[in-house]
Amino acid sequence: MSSTPPLPAGIVAGTGRIRRCWWGAEPPIYQAYHDDEWGRPVADDRRLFEKLCLEGFQSGLSWLTILKKRENFRHAFGGFDFQQLARWGERDVARLLGDAGIVRHRGKIEATLNNARHALELVAECGSLAAYFWRWEPAASERPRRLDKPALAALSTTPVSVALSKDLRKRGWAFVGPTTCYAFMQAMGLVNDHLEGCSTRAKVEQARRRFVRPT
Repeated sequence: MSSTPPLPAGIVAGTGRIRRCWWGAEPPIYQAYHDDEWGRPVADDRRLFEKLCLEGFQSGLSWLTILKKRENFRHAFGGFDFQQLARWGERDVARLLGDAGIVRHRGKIEATLNNARHALELVAECGSLAAYFWRWEPAASERPRRLDKPALAALSTTPVSVALSKDLRKRGWAFVGPTTCYAFMQAMGLVNDHLEGCSTRAKVEQARRRFVRPT
């Protein structure tokens, strides 16, 4: 009589033999985010800007809270078109502070508009936000040999995310601490932090191999 081997620590079995990292097992909105978005490489400037801003809004909150409000955020912030946001001012801040569909935090709202202006500077310097951010992709030698739940739990920051945060803040960006920057790197595919044994890990790795790094 054969026995089913135990799942690796941090892996949860779903329907259809799908295995997920523990954090993406439920609810359904998290499952879809885990399976279809998190870790897949992104080169679209607006998506990169949106994600870094939303990670800033997450500070002190759960990502699930932000994910549930993401469409509201997109509507409130004009689709995170940073060329447009760079022209917004105090009237827009006041309007956003009255919008119950988003996180009404003055500092984070003002940081989003501030960062939009600095995003334009980065585009002028580097050609695109993607070209800038993908410079920070860690080398394979800087990554854990095997990624399990304890290893992932220890990766709230890395030397690269600390350096990225320092560079962004030197350029005038706000709400871009090392933890925020690393969460951004994980989500946008600069690293593949799906656990060993997760069904999505190999798909993300394949997408990363095929991805043309922006220059």
